[in-house]
Amino acid sequence: MPSSTSPDQGDDLEACVLRFSDLDLKDTSLVNPSNSLKAELDGNTKKKYSFAKKKAFALFVKTKEVPAPPFECKEKWWKCCHQLFMDQISIHRHVATQHADEICHQTAAVLKQLAVTLSTSKSLKSADKRSPLKEYLTRNCEVSAWLPDVSCFSPDELISGQGSEEGEVLLYYCYCDLEDPHWICAWQTALCQHLHLTGKVRIATEGINGTVGGSKLATRLYVEVMLSCPWFKDYLCKDDFKTSKGGACCFPELRVGVFEEIVPMGISPNKISYKKPGIHLSPGEFHKEVEKFLSQANKEQSDTILLDCRNFYESKIGRFQGCLAPDIRKFSYFPSYVDKNLELFREKRVLMYCTGGIRCERGSAYLKAKGVCKGVFQLKGGIHKYLEKFPDGFYKGKLFVFDERYALSYNNDIVSECSYCGAPWDQYKLCSTPQCRQLVLTCPACQGQGFTACCVTCQDKGSRLASSPTQNSFKEECECTARRPRIPSELAQQVQLPVSQEPKPDIGESGPCLCEQHRQRFPRPSQS
Repeated sequence: MPSSTSPDQGDDLEACVLRFSDLDLKDTSLVNPSNSLKAELDGNTKKKYSFAKKKAFALFVKTKEVPAPPFECKEKWWKCCHQLFMDQISIHRHVATQHADEICHQTAAVLKQLAVTLSTSKSLKSADKRSPLKEYLTRNCEVSAWLPDVSCFSPDELISGQGSEEGEVLLYYCYCDLEDPHWICAWQTALCQHLHLTGKVRIATEGINGTVGGSKLATRLYVEVMLSCPWFKDYLCKDDFKTSKGGACCFPELRVGVFEEIVPMGISPNKISYKKPGIHLSPGEFHKEVEKFLSQANKEQSDTILLDCRNFYESKIGRFQGCLAPDIRKFSYFPSYVDKNLELFREKRVLMYCTGGIRCERGSAYLKAKGVCKGVFQLKGGIHKYLEKFPDGFYKGKLFVFDERYALSYNNDIVSECSYCGAPWDQYKLCSTPQCRQLVLTCPACQGQGFTACCVTCQDKGSRLASSPTQNSFKEECECTARRPRIPSELAQQVQLPVSQEPKPDIGESGPCLCEQHRQRFPRPSQS
């Protein structure tokens, strides 16, 4: 993949990651660097021949990487010419002696690309001083030119290891201004298909938000491409990608689309921008703040609120101790929740958190814009990063994820219960009634008794459908949804209840309304 990185930024081979991955190493049409080639370059680029050669060398070595066995301390080995190399010196020596011609061909291509980049940059400088290269690339480059070279891998290598144990799921987001989100959408679709990745990627003029799953080789290549492409390389770093066990099997399909927002808060980015968020706290800093908050004897009189920005069915199975977890079904309800409970936040220090950090970016910006808080802070990297560092910290229970795994487990705490018998239970399943997309917490004992629907009303529907298969149309949401407040009012309770003392569901005419604490539209992948 072409790069706008200046050659003066360093020659460290390890730092050179697939920045020219669109080059075909087997393309024999490329000529060796010669006087005719050098004549095409300006004076400054001629001096960069050494840099280009090192880039070409680094790319070639990078394509030969293979995962090292798990019992090895090193993360990678190299495989080339049917030989296995276990250290960098040996692979470098092999490439230098056995593949000099290929390195020479690729050096010529790198130099040509530098020349094109420089000339293009100059011609567009007056039109757009901010990102001439990005504008040129989106208008003139084919999508296929921005895909990593996988010719050195067999299809089996990319596809194998996609199972839940061997594969991997990536969660990431990047807020940045994108001038052509539709081109990015086409490229992301081609990239994921190229690497056999499934999942969901949301793209907007404000950035990108993705959750993708596949083999570890495929996800590694995906990260390298994202870190090297001009749109994101100045904003993303390797630590921005959260990983967990999984694979392509965790998602039913690949869905890539262009939206107004990369996380649906329901307010135009032009009104509430990601550029004015709260103060980011590292997992370590956030841990200390929570520890200080929990050590206070009277939390109701504290000047700090620990706020969960997620939906109720997420916080139901896992949350920080002492948090305020709004009883909302969608993140798009969050602004209304803030407006309705604004006095709750007045003169308070608010510590916000969500799954991966993305909802806090604009959620904190919205809360800050109200001008009532003493300070607004957010957990950088979200719960995902916190649990990587503090698996037995102040977050108890499971981490809900928007794919077919439903939840990730980092500790043995169970903070939720079976909807039917009240036994400790935190494994979600889909309601057994056809067409219903609600999640339900029902323990094995209750499942054995046939209690597999989200509520009594839905269970009755399932029974009627079983006896009358032709009668298969009904509302996707249960009737008792109407009895659930769309936007809860914390102030109406006067005293904030601890999470462990949540009010029990009301009793409806048809019996216990078991879905009051568990109902939601079926969550969609990659909303972090």
